Amino acid sequence: MRNYATTEDMEAMWREMTAEERQRADEMIPVISSMLRMEAAKVGKDLDMMVDQSEDMANVARSVTVDVVARVLMTTTKQEPMSQMSQSALGYSVSGTFLVPGGGVFIKKSELARLGLRRQQIGVIDFYGTDTGNNSETV
Repeated sequence: MRNYATTEDMEAMWREMTAEERQRADEMIPVISSMLRMEAAKVGKDLDMMVDQSEDMANVARSVTVDVVARVLMTTTKQEPMSQMSQSALGYSVSGTFLVPGGGVFIKKSELARLGLRRQQIGVIDFYGTDTGNNSETV
């Protein structure tokens, strides 16, 4: 299976990484690439074929892969990461919102949309039904 980005792409598009980050990125890039392939399969698309057919799509897939891996690398592995936290004083209150409840890797909806993998749904609710009246003609 092909990877959509490399550690060199990570350093060129994000920042220079430590040896530990490089090692984690080497492990994460194939996982993220597989996750993107699976997301594409869910909506009936072949991401590898899309990338082969368009250099622009290859660049977008590389960018999304770098973004997801960078987000994973920025997430601490020593404790649950909080994206927001508040404290109070005399009322003894502390609250926070975790970045990813339960941890793990996630791909944002906006990243899937950049790859054209967001399926739009169209629907209609018929509030009134069909009334045939007295003569079997639809009113």
